[in-house]
Amino acid sequence: MKPGILRTAALLTAFVLGGLVPQAHVAAGAIRWLIMGMLFVVFLQTRVSRAALHRSHFILLVANLAVGFAAWGFGWLIGGRDVALSAFFAGITPTATAAPVVVSFLGGNVAYVVAAFVLTNVIIAALLPVMLPLVLGRATPAVFGQVARSVGLLVFVPMALAWLVRLVHPPAVRWPARLANVSFGAWAVALFLITANASQFLRTQADLPRLIVLEIAGASLVTCAAGFALGWLIGGREFAREASQSLGQKNNNFTIYLAMTYASPLVALGPTFYVLWHNVWNTWQLHRHHLASEHAPAPSQP
Repeated sequence: MKPGILRTAALLTAFVLGGLVPQAHVAAGAIRWLIMGMLFVVFLQTRVSRAALHRSHFILLVANLAVGFAAWGFGWLIGGRDVALSAFFAGITPTATAAPVVVSFLGGNVAYVVAAFVLTNVIIAALLPVMLPLVLGRATPAVFGQVARSVGLLVFVPMALAWLVRLVHPPAVRWPARLANVSFGAWAVALFLITANASQFLRTQADLPRLIVLEIAGASLVTCAAGFALGWLIGGREFAREASQSLGQKNNNFTIYLAMTYASPLVALGPTFYVLWHNVWNTWQLHRHHLASEHAPAPSQP
């Protein structure tokens, strides 16, 4: 089995195990540090020049914001405030740290996705202190400050630290290649803890209407499908696969933490379900690519 399929299967296994071991929710506080560690490793190797940016990157950024607010509106229509917030946290999430890896397995343009990752993560992180209080209905200076501190710790501290380490020790740019398995392990552990936390919440809320859970799952699925489809259209002939992955595969660990911190475990189910949906789609894409590679005609000999 190809490494890409094995890794995606491992993430789905972490998702299942988290559902079966809700007791692990006691370690949910580690999620923040796992996210920071993964982002630090990514930022160590991330250098985006102006030449790497394409016009479609800025369209993707606007689309990412639009998907978040469209999902919020859709959630209000089908289920009310909690469903709307869960869909917002799923849709507003920037490009995943693993999106460039998946694109590399699919034979796409990795540099394009790296540029999308940097642009969406930095700009959306900068805007979240303004956006979150508005959608939460708590637009006060105190909440703005709290969100800014959380986002700054999660995104901008690892970014600044990576820049400093690269400056002091230039060979550090080679660390991510050596730490690839460590980063993947951190990702799997974070997913396990996130799912365990969601499982614990559902098990302790016996009176929670199952309908609202289904509405959250459905809104998250629609948001996921819309992201991949819209990204494909934005990328056009040249970058369809890359733009689709950049808009569809999201850094959900980041917004799950924010949802649990500023909303509720119920709202955090939106981006948690999204993790399942985009990993199912990634598994299917990798499987199709593997089959296509096997059946591709061998290059003719000179």
